[in-house]
Parts: sequence; structure tokens; C-alpha cells
Amino acid sequence: MKAEDRLRHYASIFPLVEVDSTYYFPPTEEMAGLWVNRTPPRFTMSVKAYSLLTGHPTRPDSLWPEVAEAVPLEHKEKRSVYLSHLPPAAVDEAWELFRRALMPLHSAGKLGTVLFQYPHWFRPKAETRAVLAELPQRLPDYDCAVEFRHGSWLAEGERERTLSVLERHGLAFVCVDEPQGFSSSVPPVAAATADIAVVRFHGRNTATWEDRAITTAAERFAYRYTEDELAEWVPNLRQLAGSARETHALMNNCYRDYAVDNGRQLATMLGEGLQPVSPGG
Repeated sequence: MKAEDRLRHYASIFPLVEVDSTYYFPPTEEMAGLWVNRTPPRFTMSVKAYSLLTGHPTRPDSLWPEVAEAVPLEHKEKRSVYLSHLPPAAVDEAWELFRRALMPLHSAGKLGTVLFQYPHWFRPKAETRAVLAELPQRLPDYDCAVEFRHGSWLAEGERERTLSVLERHGLAFVCVDEPQGFSSSVPPVAAATADIAVVRFHGRNTATWEDRAITTAAERFAYRYTEDELAEWVPNLRQLAGSARETHALMNNCYRDYAVDNGRQLATMLGEGLQPVSPGG
């Protein structure tokens, strides 16, 4: 199936999808407009923030042309570009181009959250909290969600402060289900800090979680949840639903049909039967 057909089919069954491609290459207004036209009314698309905006190494060939031109000479030949490499004006332009690209989804009422998944080296300190505080200023029209990739944010003595910072700035804390036992492991804390509560299920594959030889997301997140494991989250999801306007449960175990099957199972457990809908609604 073509990408267009896959999206139409998926959106005829599920009410929500998370767009991952926008992490690797920034979206365009044209593409966002196509997503609007290819999905039914009330369908929600959450979008993963571009790698440049979350402090990850970014491929130079993925940059907007006008931003690429502003990369200082000493960084132009490097394999990766970081936001810190850019002059302030180029940083502002990158944020504005990203914001503008998502406006068709927002205007159509189909934009869920913009997910800022920060790298494992993004840890709690004054500098990183300032980065979080800046998000509502950069994307004032959108609901932003924050996922941490290091457990220090939720360590004893830090958890309350972390959740308080997110709540103060209107940022959604992303609850995660992921492999435990690593120094970076984020515990499965269920908390709502904004109007939208978000839970992302990464699977529990400890063998691949931090294996540097793994090169694809599908391999890293290859894990099929059992019904008992999904059932563990039902009380938490109901608690979150009572604390937020919307609750988004997203399966990131993107290996074969694992995410789709687990999504159907979880929806059934929550009493949210999924019925195919026509393109018109």
C-alpha cells in the first residue's frame, strides 16, 4: 500500500496516530494539508518534534535551505548539525518554520500534541529547565508534550519538581512504559500535568533497549505486550482520563503488527470499541 492508502486505512479504524517521520525531516505546510485531507473529521495526529529542536544530532541534508545557509563555516562539513551550532536568528527561523508547517493540522482541529522527546543526556538542571520553559513561547498555539529519556528526572527528590515545572508551563508529561533496570530507565509514573495526558508504550525488550548495534526503531521496540501487561495500565489510564481533557495512549512497539494489535487490545480493555468509519466521519 502507498503511504496515502495506509494512512486512510489506519484512520478509518483508530482515532489517533503519532507521526514519527517529522523527527528525521521537518514537515511542510503542504504535507500537513495532505494529512488533513486524507483523514476523517475528529481524527487526531500527534507530531514528533524535529531532531534539531530537541538537541539531537541532525542530518545537514534535512535542514530547511534557509537554515542550512546559516550554518557557520566550521560546522558545514560535519556529519551532524546541532541547534547550538546555529546563530540566534537561524534558531528563531527554524522554530518558526516548524510552527508554520503544523498550522494546517492545528487549523483543522486535528493536531494533538507536539512531542519533544529529549535525549538521555538531557538531565535535570537549570539549563535544561530553561529549555522546557521556552517551549510555550516557541509554539504558543500548540499543545506540547515532553518525554524524558533519563530516569533522573523522576528520581526521589526530583520527581515533584519535574512535574511541577511541566505543569507550570502547560507542558504534558509523557508517561512511559519501557524496559526497566538501566540507569537511564524512566519509571512508569502516571501523571497528568496539562490538558492532554499522554502515555507511550515502548515495549519491554531489555535485550535491544540500549544495544548500540541496533540500527532501526523496529528492532529496538520489537515487543508484543501480553494482555496482563496491558491490563496493568487500565487503572492508570482511567485515572489520567479523570485528570485531563484528553488522554492519548500510543503504541511505539513498531515491529510488524505488534502496535496495531496491542492498540486494539487496549482499546477493548478500556471499553473503547474500534469500529471502521467512513471517510466522511
